[in-house]
Amino acid sequence: MERPQTLPMQLSKAKFNWRLPYKTQLRFFLLPYLVGTLILVVIPAVATSLIAFTEYKAIGVPRFVGLQNFRDLLSFGLVRMSLRNSAIFLLLAVPLRLLGALLLALLLQRKGRMFGSYRTAVYVPTIIPEAAYALLWLWIFNPVYGPLNLVLGGLGLPTPAWLTEPGTARLAMVILSLFQMGEGFVVLLAGLANIPRSFYESARVDGANSWQCFWQITLPLLTPWLMLLTFRDLVISLQNTFAPSFIMTYGGPYYATTFAPLLIYELAFDYFELGLAAALLLLTYALLGLIVLGIVNILGLGGSTDEA
Repeated sequence: MERPQTLPMQLSKAKFNWRLPYKTQLRFFLLPYLVGTLILVVIPAVATSLIAFTEYKAIGVPRFVGLQNFRDLLSFGLVRMSLRNSAIFLLLAVPLRLLGALLLALLLQRKGRMFGSYRTAVYVPTIIPEAAYALLWLWIFNPVYGPLNLVLGGLGLPTPAWLTEPGTARLAMVILSLFQMGEGFVVLLAGLANIPRSFYESARVDGANSWQCFWQITLPLLTPWLMLLTFRDLVISLQNTFAPSFIMTYGGPYYATTFAPLLIYELAFDYFELGLAAALLLLTYALLGLIVLGIVNILGLGGSTDEA
């Protein structure tokens, strides 16, 4: 015989026995992200866009100056040099990072304990704090006792003074950025796992070799993933130049590693020219937009009117 429930237990179940509709639960889960995006991204972006058209020195009321900040920046040689350094860095680092992530993903996509350890080793440099990562590479690039020059010297190769010459200093920034490709590596592993094995089996039956399988199946199906990583890497790679250039060279030698983020920092926090700093930030994003448009036009991703 079923024992009747007591009144407190019935009241307790009645109190907590409620469910929100599924869509309402989803909205509650998304609410923190939406609020965070609004506070940390949208509002600062709108404020930066407005400050870019003002003269603002952190004290007092901003004064509207129109496009004067942009004219001043474009007439300043150091600004043009920082944008040029940033463009050179992106054009070198982003393709190499994508190529490295793709090669490693192709090599390490197999399942197994050893492959898991290798995949972990590829990802580890990505989670090292930027300051510690810069200090580590400051030691690696040391021309006297750094391990890189010791290895090069042991092989009979030239041992350059990496961070004291303009050309090698830019190259050093590109080299250290190549080892932080873990996120792209993971994304491409997911892309490779998403390709049905039946495609390769059918190609093998038709007599295709490994190179033909890669060129005709893998690369076309990975193209959307590669495009996503390219656009993401353009922004992330440029942002990540700040810590190495600030800690390792502070923009030198001869402004060779003065990238746009470092100059924005100096304008904002050394000279308190917040209007100029905001305007330079907009110019930097305009540069990124031009590079993206160039990639889209080169690859024909914009479609053609004939197809419509």
